[in-house]
Amino acid sequence: MATLSEDLTFRGLVHQCSDDKLLALLDTEHLSAYIGFDPSADSLHVGSLLALCNLRRLQLAGHRPIALIGGATGFIGDPGGRSEERNLLSPEQIAANIAGIRPQLERFLDFSDAAGASRALVVNNADWLGAVRLVDFLRDIGKHMTVNQMVARESVRARLERPDQGISFTEFSYMLLQGADFLHLFETEACRLQLGGSDQWGNIVTGVELIRRIHGETAYALTSPLVLKADGTKFGKSVGGAVWLDARRTSPFAFYQFLWRSEDAVVGAYLRYFTFLEHEEILELDAATAEAPERRRAQRRLAHEVTTLVHGADETARVERAAQSLYTEDVAGLDAATLEMALDGAPASDLPAGALGGEGIELVEVLVTSGLCASKSQARSAIEQGGAYVNNRRVSSIAARLTGADLLDGGYVLLRRGRREPHLLRFR
Repeated sequence: MATLSEDLTFRGLVHQCSDDKLLALLDTEHLSAYIGFDPSADSLHVGSLLALCNLRRLQLAGHRPIALIGGATGFIGDPGGRSEERNLLSPEQIAANIAGIRPQLERFLDFSDAAGASRALVVNNADWLGAVRLVDFLRDIGKHMTVNQMVARESVRARLERPDQGISFTEFSYMLLQGADFLHLFETEACRLQLGGSDQWGNIVTGVELIRRIHGETAYALTSPLVLKADGTKFGKSVGGAVWLDARRTSPFAFYQFLWRSEDAVVGAYLRYFTFLEHEEILELDAATAEAPERRRAQRRLAHEVTTLVHGADETARVERAAQSLYTEDVAGLDAATLEMALDGAPASDLPAGALGGEGIELVEVLVTSGLCASKSQARSAIEQGGAYVNNRRVSSIAARLTGADLLDGGYVLLRRGRREPHLLRFR
């Protein structure tokens, strides 16, 4: 069985390391380690999933994970990876976002007494930074860092090189605040390791340096690669295309489909980052992608594992059943909630509950009113050419009508023009 350091290395999770001794310590000692989470939204996203999995890996190996929620630094914003100043949030927004994030942390980490010395901890840096006086902060923290060091950090330098944007003193001070977090956790929780994404390197080593200068002790920094899409852009909340861990923001079905649609170029990395599969199985899936990419074995395994991790086994089973039924006549067996979930985002329209009484409605008419066809002649042509479907059942008669017998779970009809153009009719 692989050691933790071997596992992290195999999975490509070691990007930058402040001390070569750290990997050996991960295999021989029990450390307290933390990762910070930005409460700029009421949910974490796929980009945060890597950090959650890293903390989980540490805990499973006997280390103590600490999840720090930036209740104070969230008021300021990290300049790292950003080309412009972020909008500042109100105290009420920050509090609401923290309340949304906490349950997501609990899905990944064990906070129970049964975890013993590796029991996970959640802290909020507002508890110590929120009360500090400016003069005390400048005296106790600021004097240990030079402006030269701070300007040399990549996150700051990139902003300074854009004279049209620049960087405010507010965001410039962020690395000192994050360094103060590491110092505080070192002093109060014996925390000696901070992890984060590669864009956090400058902030993390600031804390390492503060601990060395103030206490003469060694602390460690370890970063992992950013989670990137196939086109090389990163996942985030503000860069667009966010995939959230909260089912209210991204449905479990949409979450599953996002993973299932992962491109061959990135699915191997995602299997390593987001799952706890054995190395041998991941290598087998790599080979399957190379030999028969059309079968999408790796994508299917990825979607199953990660959806289960985030939303639970029961939800995954429901999603997979919906995915398998969505293009077959088995759709008739889906309940209303699963049908709505599976077609979340697809075009839909509402009709009166009694509209299918008596002789019902002409299919030609519904194809037009739903927008699937531009005219009745186009609708008739679609039917005659075998391109019209009711509940995934091909309809060949232009005289066909929708009746109450076509209703799914008492209130739905799924129309399709071709295999890839669905429209959900809801009768209410």
